[in-house]
Amino acid sequence: ELVTIFDKEIKPCDGCYACQKTGKCHIKDDMQGIYDRLLAADGIIWGTPVYYFGVAAQSKILIDRSFALSKGTRLTNKVGGVISVAASLGHQSVWNTFNSFFSVHHMLAADFVYGFGREKGEVRKDKHAMKAAGELGKQVVLLAEQKFKFPKEYDTPIYRYVLREYGINNCPANGRFSI
Repeated sequence: ELVTIFDKEIKPCDGCYACQKTGKCHIKDDMQGIYDRLLAADGIIWGTPVYYFGVAAQSKILIDRSFALSKGTRLTNKVGGVISVAASLGHQSVWNTFNSFFSVHHMLAADFVYGFGREKGEVRKDKHAMKAAGELGKQVVLLAEQKFKFPKEYDTPIYRYVLREYGINNCPANGRFSI
């Protein structure tokens, strides 16, 4: 299923942390339907343009708003992949952002595909990127079919595990915010 965000009204996260208590974001917009789709998916391939050397703002808003799904690590064990398109630089920044996203949500990171293009549709001429994107789709499906699971004792990302098991917070705010 293809889920687009360019045609959606998705407001930015307001940093209220209410979702960490309730498990739901209080902001009422098109993100509510995207949450349902993310939760229903076995694998997620994110596609984003690179704007000014990094992930596009629209994609970053989606990442920020996914914080609501980190309560109870509801994306745990899902498979994730990334496709980015840039005119020149910025692909590595996109991969770093999404690799962190996969880690925080305790997902299995598949691979990363990037292509080049300045004008709309120009990336379709990038034969390597087009072939690699198709292979990424196959890889995500095959990994999802294997039903990868983190070991039960590590049902949460390590930073949360250490907090839960040892009471040691990695947050520089010294625990002023709880996750």
